[in-house]
This record gives sequence, C-alpha cells and structure tokens, in this order.
Amino acid sequence: MITFLKGTLTDALPTQAVIDVNGIGYEVLIPLSSFEKLPELGQAVTLKTQLVVREDSQTLYGFATDDERELFKMIQGVSGIGPRLALNILSGINVPSFKGAIGDGDVKRLSSINGIGKKTAERMVLELKDKVGIAGGAATAPGQAATALDKTIADTEAALEALGTKPAEAQKAAQAAQAMLGPQASVEELVRAALKGGR
Repeated sequence: MITFLKGTLTDALPTQAVIDVNGIGYEVLIPLSSFEKLPELGQAVTLKTQLVVREDSQTLYGFATDDERELFKMIQGVSGIGPRLALNILSGINVPSFKGAIGDGDVKRLSSINGIGKKTAERMVLELKDKVGIAGGAATAPGQAATALDKTIADTEAALEALGTKPAEAQKAAQAAQAMLGPQASVEELVRAALKGGR
C-alpha cells in the first residue's frame, strides 16, 4: 500500500498532480481542496495517498491532509458511492462543512454538490450521521482532543478492515469498542475489543 508520496511537484491541474519521487513520476488524482494547497511547480511536496485497485486499473488518489483522506475513505462506505464520486464531493465542500452538513441533516447543502442528487445526499446523511456524530459530539472538548479521537477511531477501522472486516462492520465495531472502553483507549485496545465483540 502506498500511504504517501514525498517528492517534487512536476505538473499540477485542479484534478491531478504529478510527483517525481526519485526519478519516478506518479500521477495522482486530487480534489480541488488539495490542489489549492499545492506549492509551485518544482517545489517539494508531500501528499497522503490512497491506492484504489480495480480489475482493469490501479488509481492513486492524493490529499493534502489526513482529514481529507479519511473523509474520502468514509464517503466510499456509503452504498453507491465510488472513489471518483467521493473525490468529486471533496472538491465541492471542505471537510468541516461536510461533517456539519451530515450532522445537521442538511440534504439541500449536500445535493448542491456537483454529481450529488437528493437521494444520494439523503443516503449519505443516513449512513454517515452516526460516524460523523462522534466528531460532532467531541467538538465541545478542545479541538485537539476531538481530532485525536477521530484519528483513533479511523485508525481502528483501518486496522479492522486490514484484518478482513467489511468497512461498514468495522465502523460499527470501532464505535462500539470506543463506547465501551472510553475515549482514552488506544487503537490496539479498541481493535482487540472489537474483534472479541465480533466473535
């Protein structure tokens, strides 16, 4: 798995970038939010990445921040949404606004994103509200604590998926383990608790 690229930015468009890493050029598809954060051509750049493998293709998606990448993964957990549409959503709304719209059930705001109809927006609210709700509920605490909690949950889900758990099940198991053990629990503790719960 390619988790990040660090090299020289050789080409950049609103939808993609090319990064030279030790003489190898990687074409990476990016959202507008990441494009706006890119340096000038010829400058050093680091992008968080997600490799999506299909029968007929291997596509590398890149993001300026961990939050963008995590949201990209989260959105694809919604039935009917693939990586291209998830990238399109990230281009149409930033991470805090997306989480706020999901938390508020703002279907109108979500359906205003290019390529998202009312039914898809409603499905996103329905399937992501609980997941985004963790971030919303923790927002009353210091922002740093909320970010750390989000990362712990995301890391737990990723670990469970790597162990063969389906994304939707990994999400539920991670949240259930966190609710049982509390916000101070480590990723390792959450994964163990989630696996025991699934038996």
